[in-house]
Amino acid sequence: MKQLFYPLITLLVLASCSTTKKDYLSRSDEDKTLFDAVKAISKHADDSNAIKALPVLYPLAEQRHLKKINSYNTYKEISRWDKVIDEYSILQKMYDAIANDAAASRLVTATNYQNSIYDSKQLAAGDYYQEGIVFLDKPGRDDAKKAYAYFKKADKWVPGFKDAKVKMDAAYQNAIVNVVINQVQDNSFFFNTGWGNTGYNYSNEYFQQSLVRELGGKNSSRYPANFYTEWDARRDNVKPDWVVDLTLRNLDIPRPISNSYSRNASNTVEDGRDSSGRITYKTVYATLYITRQSFTARAEMEVNITDVATRRNISNNVYRNDYSWQEEHATYSGDSRALNGTDLAMINNNRTGEPNKEEVLSELYRKIYPQVKNCISYAVDW
Repeated sequence: MKQLFYPLITLLVLASCSTTKKDYLSRSDEDKTLFDAVKAISKHADDSNAIKALPVLYPLAEQRHLKKINSYNTYKEISRWDKVIDEYSILQKMYDAIANDAAASRLVTATNYQNSIYDSKQLAAGDYYQEGIVFLDKPGRDDAKKAYAYFKKADKWVPGFKDAKVKMDAAYQNAIVNVVINQVQDNSFFFNTGWGNTGYNYSNEYFQQSLVRELGGKNSSRYPANFYTEWDARRDNVKPDWVVDLTLRNLDIPRPISNSYSRNASNTVEDGRDSSGRITYKTVYATLYITRQSFTARAEMEVNITDVATRRNISNNVYRNDYSWQEEHATYSGDSRALNGTDLAMINNNRTGEPNKEEVLSELYRKIYPQVKNCISYAVDW
């Protein structure tokens, strides 16, 4: 059996190698195939299959990318430069891979495209710069954003190109908007009229002031925007570009629901010793009488961001969340030794009572707040 097994394995290995050799010229991922062939030659300079394949693969790959470049050069869109430079960069990587391997460079005379890359980047930077100038001279935040993006692209392709960075800063300054965040307005129907309004206005004001403060206020460096409360804007004589209206809706803080139930408990405890001195045990029992109070409060907050001059709606979203509260306390009958730690905690629980409206609102606001903040930051950010 062994006499048949080993020759069979040898044939399979040879067949596998043969298949691998043929793969160089039959594979569809042409670029990767070329790099694989160069790598194979680098590891084994006598790899006959890779040696035969590389002179065929390189001119085909070069022609393929040059054809793409010629096609992209006919495009009118400025983004053509990104495509052209990407293609030249691939050709340069092929050149570097071949030129850095002595065996591969003897088989193929690859073309160095470094000058083509340099020239393309210079032309790209010039076109992006000129496009930025066009939009920089136009009014409005959207055009300022476009100008910023074009100047940034110019500086990307040629770092330090002309005064692109200075122009980027000018575009950024043109795009800064003054944003007034109004206090939360309560348009909800408050179902539980017996709670009162202690601290409620404070919560609305605090929500507003926290947003202004955490977004950076009037000296924000994180966003191209300055943030004010309506009072701050009046004090500083600032004319708002955008206004953020916050509206609390569908606030429901129900009365707690009370639910009572009982549960039996048991435990095995020591009961003394027998005549031989061994510990004896017995089972003790108790009944827990548990009262649970709970409720789930819910609220929605609408965030509406408006351009003051055009009355255009920048963003409109509604965020929902809820807050659940429960408290359990218990009494018992029977043997206290049957109770575990959780049971005793319920029995000894000092009833704090249901939270007041301010506490519930604070919890709801705490959950909704990150969503509202993200909404505003997304609207003003680039």
